[in-house]
Amino acid sequence: MKKIGLVGGTGPESTLMYYKELNSRIDTLSGEKAMPELCIESVDFRRAWKYVCNKEYNKLAQYLSEKIQNLQKTGCTVISLTAVTMHIVFDELAKVCNTELPLVSIPKAICEQVASRNIKKIGLLGTIFTMEQDYMKKDFQEAGIKVFVPEKSERELIAKRIYEELEKGIVKESTLTEFVEIINKMVERDGIEGIILGCTELPLLLNSKNCPIPCFDSVEIHIKKIIELAM
Repeated sequence: MKKIGLVGGTGPESTLMYYKELNSRIDTLSGEKAMPELCIESVDFRRAWKYVCNKEYNKLAQYLSEKIQNLQKTGCTVISLTAVTMHIVFDELAKVCNTELPLVSIPKAICEQVASRNIKKIGLLGTIFTMEQDYMKKDFQEAGIKVFVPEKSERELIAKRIYEELEKGIVKESTLTEFVEIINKMVERDGIEGIILGCTELPLLLNSKNCPIPCFDSVEIHIKKIIELAM
């Protein structure tokens, strides 16, 4: 089994999910014969978020690449970021990543799942950066899948709830109601057939049981891909 490396801390809640799920699932899949060797390089979230907000992408790429190199030094050969927003500099990180396997991409893994369901119109929820920029949409566009995001006021509300609540592990029923209303509006307005939970904290709130349309959990899909590559 290959050693797994995670660039975590962005934010801590999703990093905990990755650690717990990777250990428990690989233990089960191996028939309780093996659990993964796993290293986490936890970044300073405030520093990374400041780089994103200020569009200092060169500094962000340099900061995250240092974490990737630290993971490589410990023998990790399957390395992943644990936040969708940090994929804003994914292409730059992939160039400096010298693992025997490519840096594992969240957008690419989700796109493979959406395409396998023959969905042609997909909605995207996430941080303001994920919804408004192209790094999460590029793989879908290349696959002929149209990506839709909420309207501006809705995007601002979603981003606020992620930053002020979900990043801190706070889950409110009122926030779930707001998000479901937004998704239903996107179905009526854009004809979306599914929704991407494009922030690794969103699965704390939304899931297949409470979402009105098929939802694609970025954490779930990403974890399965990491396990596939590691095992």
